[in-house]
Amino acid sequence: MNPEHHALFEEARRSLPSGFKVELSGDTIVVTVSPSGIHQRNLLAVRRQFDAHAPVELLPSENTDLVSPNVGKSRNPDLTYLPAEALATSDNQVPSELAAVAVELVSPSNPENDWVGKVRDYPLMGIPLYLLVDARQRTVTLFSRPDGTKYHRREDIDFGERLHLPEPFDFELVTDDLLPY
Repeated sequence: MNPEHHALFEEARRSLPSGFKVELSGDTIVVTVSPSGIHQRNLLAVRRQFDAHAPVELLPSENTDLVSPNVGKSRNPDLTYLPAEALATSDNQVPSELAAVAVELVSPSNPENDWVGKVRDYPLMGIPLYLLVDARQRTVTLFSRPDGTKYHRREDIDFGERLHLPEPFDFELVTDDLLPY
């Protein structure tokens, strides 16, 4: 990552009041506001299912910066699962390739960030699974099988259907309790 870009990114992060998230995608700094109640409720419904099936060596983390300096990316998923030792730090930055999954709930104010930017960035960052919950469209999408440039598999379901999450989680995600916007 260009040191000048990293310095600008860190300055932007420090200058914002609480309740904002900052991400870096190449030369673009993405700032988002705190999520709504529906967002938080849907995230909890998804997280409870992941928590029940996650291997013991993976811990959940919300709002941890996943960084990949070699491709100039820093992303902050709503939920990720990381090896316990990766979270034994006072820093909020973890190498992205340690993440087992990135879970995002689409922001109604900036859906392109989740549907375009992160679909592009997460496979570059070495994240094997990207689960995208879109309460606007009442859909859940799983991207998988990255090759370092893109995801080669995409599965879409509607709220109320089930979606199989592969290893290391290996469970059927139930979406009956997800709320639309």
